[in-house]
Amino acid sequence: MDVDLKNQIAEVATLEGHTDRVWNLAWNPKHPLLASCSADKTVRMYTYNRPSAAAEDGFARSAVSFKPTTTIYTEHLKTVRALAWAPSGETFATASFDSNVGVWAQEKDEDDEGQAALNADWECVGTLEGHETECKSVAFSCNGNLLATCSRDKSIWIWEVMSDGEFECVSVMLEHSQDVKCVAWHPQEEILASASYDDTIKLYVDDASDDWYCFTTLQGHASTVWSLAWSPDGLYLASASDDKTVRIWAYVEASSIEGEGDNRVVKVRAPSVMTSQKGEGRWIQVATIEAGERTMYSVSWTPNPKGKDKSLGWLAAAGSDGVLRIWDIAESDTVSLNYTLIASHKDAHGVHDINCVSWCPRKGHETVLATSGDDNCVRVWNVFESEV
Repeated sequence: MDVDLKNQIAEVATLEGHTDRVWNLAWNPKHPLLASCSADKTVRMYTYNRPSAAAEDGFARSAVSFKPTTTIYTEHLKTVRALAWAPSGETFATASFDSNVGVWAQEKDEDDEGQAALNADWECVGTLEGHETECKSVAFSCNGNLLATCSRDKSIWIWEVMSDGEFECVSVMLEHSQDVKCVAWHPQEEILASASYDDTIKLYVDDASDDWYCFTTLQGHASTVWSLAWSPDGLYLASASDDKTVRIWAYVEASSIEGEGDNRVVKVRAPSVMTSQKGEGRWIQVATIEAGERTMYSVSWTPNPKGKDKSLGWLAAAGSDGVLRIWDIAESDTVSLNYTLIASHKDAHGVHDINCVSWCPRKGHETVLATSGDDNCVRVWNVFESEV
C-alpha cells in the first residue's frame, strides 16, 4: 500500500474455495451476500457482518467478517464468466462460455423467510439460449424488468422478465463489429451501455414504436474496452480499457459550451431518452486517467462515504498489473472533471491479474470493496484514512 496517499487499503478477508480463476463478483443489493463465479463452473456465496469487537489494527470498526455459505455447481458446461443480481435480491443470472445464460432463484423456507436469502438453496429456474458463442456479461435493469446479455458473437440481447417469471427476447442488436465484453444499465433509466473489443462504447434506448437502437457511439479508447460503471447519480459513465486508461464520459448541453479546450464551461445533463433523441447535446470525454502500467480490466463507482460537496464518488479500477487503485472524482467549473488518487495497493492478488473490482452497495459498508483474481481467490478490502 502507498502510505503517502490520503487513504489506505487493508485486506480484511481472503475467500478461498474456487479451484480456478475467479472472473466476476456481485453484491446482493438487499441481503448481506457476496457472490463469485469462476472458470471452475461454480458460483460461491458468502455472508458478511460487522465484527463484534474492534481489532487492534484500528480499521475493524469499518470492516466486515465473511463466512462461506453455499457452493452452486451450475449446469453450465464451461466457465461462468459473469453474474448479476436482480434489484429484488431474490434472483441472479449467470453468463457462461457455453453460450447460455442461467437464471437462479431460491428454494425458500416458508417458516423462516427472514433467513431465506442467507440459508436457502438455489436452483436454476431457466436457461436463456440464443447466443452463438461465449457469453461475456449479464445485467439487470434498474427496475428488474429487463435483462441484457452480450457475447463474443458481437450481439447484445435484451430479455423482458414476464409476470410468470419467464424471459422473452425483445431485441437483438448487432452494432459492434467485434466481441462485446460488457453491458451496464443506467442506475435510474432504461439506458444500456456496452463495451467491446472494437474499442468503442455504445448506448441504447427503446423506441416505443419500433425497437431498441444505438443512439450514440463513444470513441476515444485506443484498444479493447473491458468494463463500464455508471456514476451513482447517473450523470457520468466510466470505462476501463486495454489502453491502460480509465475514461469518464458525460452528456452535455451543447448550448452551454463556452470558450475553447479545457476552459470550456459545460452543463452536464442526465442522459435521458428524450434529450438524447432530440440532439440537444452531445456526449464528450470529461476525464482520461492514466490508470496503470497494463490493461485495466474492471472499474466500479461508489458514492463518497463522507458525502463531500462536488464529489461524484470514489472510482476503483484494477487489472493485469495487480494494483488496486481508488480515485476521488469531483466536479469542476470546466469541461474536465477533477480526479485525485486517494489510495492504491500493489500486488493485491500477488503476481496474478485482478479480473473484477466491486464496491459493496449496502449502507454502512460504503468503504468496503471486493476483488477477484487469477489466484482463484476473492479478496475483500477496507479503505480508511491514513494516519497523519
